[in-house]
Amino acid sequence: MKTLNSEKLKIIDVQDPPQLAQKALELFEESAQKAISEKGVFYMAISGGKTPRLFYELLGTDSQSLSLPWDKIELFWVDERCVRPDSPDSNYKLAADTFLKTVPIPKSNIHRIIGEKDDYNIAVQEYDRTLRDVFGLEPGRLPVFDLMILGMGPDGHIGSLLPNSYAVFDTEDLVTVVYQMCRGFNRITLTHPVMCAAQQLIVMVSGEEKAEIVRKVLLGGPDEVKYPVHTLWPILEKVTWLIDRQAAMYL
Repeated sequence: MKTLNSEKLKIIDVQDPPQLAQKALELFEESAQKAISEKGVFYMAISGGKTPRLFYELLGTDSQSLSLPWDKIELFWVDERCVRPDSPDSNYKLAADTFLKTVPIPKSNIHRIIGEKDDYNIAVQEYDRTLRDVFGLEPGRLPVFDLMILGMGPDGHIGSLLPNSYAVFDTEDLVTVVYQMCRGFNRITLTHPVMCAAQQLIVMVSGEEKAEIVRKVLLGGPDEVKYPVHTLWPILEKVTWLIDRQAAMYL
């Protein structure tokens, strides 16, 4: 663990993707056990992408993970592409194909974003309602996740807070739509106030293709519009960066 730019950056340097997954598993198990012992429930939000796949596979095979009281775990997604849940581009499908088929979590505790709806605004409203119901939120309150798993894209995005998108500026909602216009998929994402309200966040970054953005984001000045990951800078003390050697090569 080391500190850069005298900021509160907590970076855990690991050798390779398998070590990255193993460390994420350890942090997850520690966080889950703590929350469940203290309040009887563990609220978790996960992301998609290539980087967390090995971690999710461990969730579904590790004996300590499988022995957790999954009936006390409430599982959410940070974001989702507007696709069917059986699409290879679905963040839900990544979890379904890895750990959801083996961990003993009740279906009622799995709260996916309904990305296949024709009307994205209805999907946003339904996910908003789910968050408020499961967390028992009063008006004006934010859900507080015990753990949030994030990746970072090569453009510095987290969740589906994409550079120069309206979602970066949305501080009023819990959930919002990100329209891609002519490229990629439309998406639904938690807003950055919800991300920043989490008790603990893990940002997983792996691979040589992420080395340049890691350098720009961690060594440069904050620019939330250009690099949405910088929306986490006010709460850096709650963020653990898991970065493998290839992604950290320019630090």
